[in-house]
Amino acid sequence: MGGAGSGEAEAQAASTLPATAAETSPNHPWPLHLLSRKLKAHIERAPSVWIEAQIIELNRRGGSAFATLRDTDAEISLPASLWSTVLDRQKTPLERGSRVVALVKPEFWMKTGRLNMSIRDIRPVGLGDLLARIEQLRQALAAEGLFADSRKKPLPLLPHRIGLITGRDSDAKKDVLRNAALRWPAVEFDVREVAVQGNTAVGQVLAALRKLDADPHVDVIVIARGGGALEDLLPFSNEELIRAVAAAATPVVSAIGHEADRPILDDVADLRASTPTDAAKRVVPDVSEELAKVRVAREYLNRSILRLLDRESDRLHALRSRPVLASPEVMVTAREDDINRLRKHAHTAVSSAVVRALDQVHHLKARVRALSPQMTLDRGYAVVQVAGPDGVGHDVVRSPGQAPHGTPLTVRVAEGRFCAVADGVLPPAPSEAAELPASERGSP
Repeated sequence: MGGAGSGEAEAQAASTLPATAAETSPNHPWPLHLLSRKLKAHIERAPSVWIEAQIIELNRRGGSAFATLRDTDAEISLPASLWSTVLDRQKTPLERGSRVVALVKPEFWMKTGRLNMSIRDIRPVGLGDLLARIEQLRQALAAEGLFADSRKKPLPLLPHRIGLITGRDSDAKKDVLRNAALRWPAVEFDVREVAVQGNTAVGQVLAALRKLDADPHVDVIVIARGGGALEDLLPFSNEELIRAVAAAATPVVSAIGHEADRPILDDVADLRASTPTDAAKRVVPDVSEELAKVRVAREYLNRSILRLLDRESDRLHALRSRPVLASPEVMVTAREDDINRLRKHAHTAVSSAVVRALDQVHHLKARVRALSPQMTLDRGYAVVQVAGPDGVGHDVVRSPGQAPHGTPLTVRVAEGRFCAVADGVLPPAPSEAAELPASERGSP
């Protein structure tokens, strides 16, 4: 009876509590155990997941063990627990610093309010696994085209300021600064000292890269690190870092490790240097070599100018030796003779044309005069007209019938006019009768 009464009391109490966290208030709070139960139920619904981490603490306590797992690329850690039998299955004992992949299931311990990762399975990550994983990522990024030559930016011929990302007081930093200064003493550096290995390396290198890339005075960025074990170079094969280098607007030079080391950063960088020393030699030119090139170019330019001057002098001498330039007045005198000759020819042609036209005028004038009535009168002919009452001649007499006997006439001769009276028709002379037509001859 008591147990049944207690269950009923809890059910009644639960019915009076807010159903969700959003409905709680200072007057209607949840009891702590209710929050703990709800957190536990929510967390334990999460599925198991494989994670990669590094063991930084490992303690055995009888049949169980407790470990602290830390992210390989960030300052994040979580407590974990596992049975000792899981550790005993390992061929190589796990210890602090081991890199592992583990199958974990989140748990919430209600009594302490602690989140714990329950490790169901754990496996060490060997060198072969790391290499295989790096190669798999390398192939995936290459398939995206991040390593294509068309994406790579050319380095400036002479950078004024170089951004250098390297370890604190490292040999790589000294090599780059010393060799660059030997080759080009005026070069400037913006050095960013960061962690180049460990779980903080990726974050620090990323932050330095973004700051240098945003600086408009930085012409090229060099990421340098000395050689080391594969585990030490893993940050330079991190996918986030690789994508940040690919997206950078400033050319990036990779100078990681030695010739045999090959992190993915070498593939995505705009230029891969085999060593930090090689990076310094390839980023800045050698001042002595450049001065020698300037001298050679200057000598070549001088020779070219001298050859050009000699060639043009020869051409000028050849031009000056031509008759037209040796005696330039010949051009004027020759043209003067041509003008005089043409002027005479034109004058002769015009004179001939005028003479011919004058002859034609005289000829036409003579023809016109020959055809005029006055010339006919001058040859002895006369014009006979019938005189009117006013004494002025009117009709020209062309037939004897027009002037019967007693008809007053006016006669016009070459020297003037006079009056006459017709005295009848005369018979024609024998010579004239033969010339007159039959109609004008008299009857026999």
